[in-house]
Parts: sequence; C-alpha cells; structure tokens
Amino acid sequence: MTAPTVLAAETPSLVQSVDWLAIAPVVIAAAVGLAVLVADLFTAERNKPVLGWISVAGLAAATATLIPLRAGDRSTFCLTADPEACSYTADHFTVVVQFLVLAGALLTALLSVTAVRDTRMPPGEYWFLLLSSAAGAALLPASRDLATLIVALEVASLPAFALVGMRRGDRLSSEAALKFFLSSVTATAVSLMGVGFVYGVTGSLHLTQVADRLEDVPGQLDTLAMAGVALTLVGFAFKTAAVPFHFWVPDTYVGAPLPVAGYLSVIGKAVGFTGLILVTVIAFPAYSQVWGPALAVLAALTMTLGNAAAVRQSADRPNSAVRLLAWSSVGQAGYLLVPIAAAAYSERDQIGSTLAYALMYAAVNLGAFAVAALVGRTKPLHRISDYRGLYAERPLAALSLAFFLLCLAGLPPGIIGLFAKVTVFQSAVDAGLGWLAVLMAVNVVIALYYYLRWTALLFRAPEGAPAGADASARTKAPWPVAAAIVATAITAVVLSGAPQLVLRVASGSLFAQ
Repeated sequence: MTAPTVLAAETPSLVQSVDWLAIAPVVIAAAVGLAVLVADLFTAERNKPVLGWISVAGLAAATATLIPLRAGDRSTFCLTADPEACSYTADHFTVVVQFLVLAGALLTALLSVTAVRDTRMPPGEYWFLLLSSAAGAALLPASRDLATLIVALEVASLPAFALVGMRRGDRLSSEAALKFFLSSVTATAVSLMGVGFVYGVTGSLHLTQVADRLEDVPGQLDTLAMAGVALTLVGFAFKTAAVPFHFWVPDTYVGAPLPVAGYLSVIGKAVGFTGLILVTVIAFPAYSQVWGPALAVLAALTMTLGNAAAVRQSADRPNSAVRLLAWSSVGQAGYLLVPIAAAAYSERDQIGSTLAYALMYAAVNLGAFAVAALVGRTKPLHRISDYRGLYAERPLAALSLAFFLLCLAGLPPGIIGLFAKVTVFQSAVDAGLGWLAVLMAVNVVIALYYYLRWTALLFRAPEGAPAGADASARTKAPWPVAAAIVATAITAVVLSGAPQLVLRVASGSLFAQ
C-alpha cells in the first residue's frame, strides 16, 4: 500500500508556475488582436476606425511592458528535470529584439490607420492579422526550443501572407501573396525536415541541450547532423531575403500595401535574423564549420546582388521607388548576415553588431516607407521620378527622407548609419574574414550611387509645371502618417547624435549566462 506513495515522491512534478510578466509583450499583442477581431463583429461601419486605434494602443502597451524586463533575467516554461532548459527566456537579446519588433509594428499601425480607410481594406481582419503577426515575431526571440521557434516563425509569417493580399481585386496584390506563400511554405517544410534530423540525432528540442549533445555525435550520425543543421537554416534564411532565397521580395513589396511592405522589410527581417542567431550561436556551435562558411557566402551574394539590382532601377518605371527599397533591403540583409557568419570564427557576442545595425535599419527604413506612403497619396505610381522637387512641395518630408537615405548609405550627417556599418565591418575583420570585409566596403560604395541619386532628386527643381498646377500635392498630410515620419526622423537624429544608445548593444553580452 505504500508503493504509490514512494512512486509519487520519486516522480518530479510537472506543474510549474508561469512568469506572466515575462510573456506579457506576446500575450498583450495576441489578446488585443483577438479582441479586435471579435469587436469587429459588433461595431457599426462608421465606427470601424476605432479598431485601428485600439490596435495602436495595444501595441504601445505591449512595448511598454518591456520596461520591467530590461534586466534580462527571466525565464519560464522550463523542464522540471533540467531548470536550465527553458522554452521561453526574456534575456537582453529577447528584450532588444522584442522592442524592435513591437515598436516597428506600432509605427506600421500608425501608417495603416489611413491606408485601411483609404483603400477600403476590411479593418477587423487587417488589424487582427497585423497584431497576430507581431505577436509571433515577438515570441520568436524568446523561444529556446526548436518547436517553439518554428511555431513562432509560422505565427509571424502566415498572417503576413494575408496582409500582402489584403487589397481585394488587385491582381498585383493577389499574385504577390501567392508567390510569398508558396515560396515561404517550401522553405518552412525544408526547415522542418532539418529540425527532424536534429531531433533524431540529439533526442531533444531545447537549444541548450541540442548544443551539448551535438558536441559528441556518434560518427555514423555525423552526416545526418550536418544535414539537419544546414536544412534548419533554410527557413530563416528565406525570411532574411538572403540570396538565393530572395526572389519573392520585389514583387511582394510592390503588390503589398505600403505599410505592409515596410513591415516586411523590418519585422520580417528581424524574424529571420533572430531565428538564424538562435539556431547558430546557441544550438549549433559544434557545427560552426558548416554554417559559418555558408552564411559568409550568403552574405557576400546577398549584398552584391541586392545592390547591383538596386542600381539598375529606372527612375521613370512604375513602382521603381518601392522596388529600389526592396532591393536595398536585400543588400542591407547582406550586411546584417556578416556578424552572424563572423560568430562562427570568434566569440558569439559578435552578433551584437547585427542587432545594433538592425535597430538603426529599422528606424530609417520604416521612415523611408512612411515618406513613400505620404508621396503615394498624390502620386500613386510610386516612381523615383515622382520625388523630384519634393523639397519644394513638402520640405520636412524631403529632409526626413534625405536623412534616412544618408543613414542607409552610411554618410554624414547620418552618423548612426556610418557607425553601424563600421561595427559590422569590424566584426568581419576580427573574425579573420578579410575578404568579406573588403567585399562589404565595395558594396557600400556601390550603394552610395543609388542613395545619393535619389537624395539629389529631392532638391532639384520640379519639372515644368506652373505654380499651383498641382495643388493636391500640397494638401495637409494625415496626422498618423506625419506622426510616423516625425517619430522615425527624431529617432534617427537622436541616434546619430548619441550613437552609443544603440552601439552599446554590440559590445555587451546579450544572452542569459
């Protein structure tokens, strides 16, 4: 009769407490998304705009909950037999990426308030999808097991497919959504196969346990482990738009509503780079000889092809401004890959350079899309030539866009862009990747051409229309769009004046010890 008592005493409890504060950013974004979807059913058509403001408030609240997490010392959903193996960890890495994701989603929401109304997109569905994707993107940096990583990746991605195709009846939008969906699903399937191989070799999905067990893989399983490592990286490389997984980017950005294109260019990339960092430097350090050279080659191909394609964009071609931003984002992805590749040859703290660069890139790239959304209200063809003489029509918007482009180019007064590039360059040099550092320098010079060409166009005299002929171009900007431009411009100026606010991320230890 005492046997059950002994068994119960020896069996570890599966009941654990949940750290609700640690998971609050994700929970709030998801809960507000569900609330908006339900509220849409009972809200009169004339009151639908309030759903957008509820979403903005929800994202602001989710971002604010990161303040008590800044110590970076929380974990939850841990194994009772191994408290060090947790599925959710809110360390400094998590907090930085969640801030990037949620603040970026907040700016996207501000841009979307006007876009949803003007393009007659269904508001309930739009806001639910945006908040759901933001929740998945916020979950991913905290994920510390492969199953949660893949789930978070799909929660961030699946709503994005629908957001791209949200403009009903638009052929370009539907085509872009289909291309994005099919290619992404294929990449995810390959990653799932890789995860299966890794689990078969290690018997665990938790990243720390996987890392330990990959240190001592039996010889007959070594090839399977290497294949699993390589295949797992594919899905995340797709999200970063790394070559040759980049082919969806130009058409998707052109077909998507501009706020969604901006969202994909920043938050979509953050999802990919976060996943790459977690699986490489935490789970697969034992196979750095596999992923290190592969990511270095991907970085080289990505920055080179992205910049070469951006240079070729014709100023008078419809959607050339959006395509240039799309190809520019591919080139920038190459720079972001450099520190991750360098981590294979040196300390994993090199990846702080990727986060520092990503924070700069997020602010200025979303700002550029915000100005594009403003200009597109009166010039819907989105041509680069439409920006000629913008300073004469909208001086503050022109100055803001010029500053964003200079930051992306790494030229003064965009000091933060210059410093971020130097940090990435230094990570390659420190890792002994001199050839990659030289190639990056060459690509930075190539990128100067198209960034400066666009910047110069802003200040040229408008083409021969008489004064007052285009009065619509001088109409007052919607205040949510103006607020997004002002917020990103102020952020870029502050970071250029005090670059240490971001660059300290590159020098500290981001992961829980």
